[in-house]
Amino acid sequence: MMFALFMVVILAVTGLIWLLDILVLKKRRPAGKADPVLVEYSKSFFPVILVVFMIRSFVVEPFKIPSASMMPTLIAGDFILVNKFIYGLRVPILNNTFLDIRHPQRGEVFVFHYPKDPSIDYIKRVVGVPGDKIAYRDKQLYINGKKLDVNYADDYQYVGSGLSMVVTKRYQEQLGEHKHDILLEEEKPSLDGEVEVPPGHYFAMGDNRDNSNDSRFWGFVPEENLVGKAFFIWWNFDNFGRIGNTIQ
Repeated sequence: MMFALFMVVILAVTGLIWLLDILVLKKRRPAGKADPVLVEYSKSFFPVILVVFMIRSFVVEPFKIPSASMMPTLIAGDFILVNKFIYGLRVPILNNTFLDIRHPQRGEVFVFHYPKDPSIDYIKRVVGVPGDKIAYRDKQLYINGKKLDVNYADDYQYVGSGLSMVVTKRYQEQLGEHKHDILLEEEKPSLDGEVEVPPGHYFAMGDNRDNSNDSRFWGFVPEENLVGKAFFIWWNFDNFGRIGNTIQ
């Protein structure tokens, strides 16, 4: 959000300088005299900034994964692309929808402004949509009274915080139309509870179920906090094999 605000300011400044030159300053300059440096830079950068701003605001935006909360689907260091228009076109900065397209579907990986601090972007998986009854008991997810089937895949290890080795188990889960992997640590206690998703809100969880700060802790994601749907890994400095993977 802060970067978007920065771009708006730069766009406004360069655009106003260019417009001021067209309407006033250019008429006062002697014929053949070169444009002032500030005007020249504004004329050069304004079109580029405008195109980048439009693409980032309404088409696609890059994000970097900062934590392990979405492992094994996404790992820290993944650079991803987020579809900005699929959940509707929104006014930059204000994030108000002016053109509805469709709403998040159960099982999609989405980016949103953290409800407790909208200046921070979070990425999780949509587990509950408006009207869903979500229950989590003994590390088992229930949606509208139906237990989701999970199938054990293999043991899984990764380096956690403090360079400690985390030993966990990987399972396959079917959530809506999305089949994906989740991680569960048997020795950690299950954060059990049951809620009903209110209108205009979503229940979000990380795929690394025992290491994710998600809706189980801070509540629901409001519709107005949506940013977009994550769909593609375009770079990872430490693991080139992840480049080009789609996000399921």
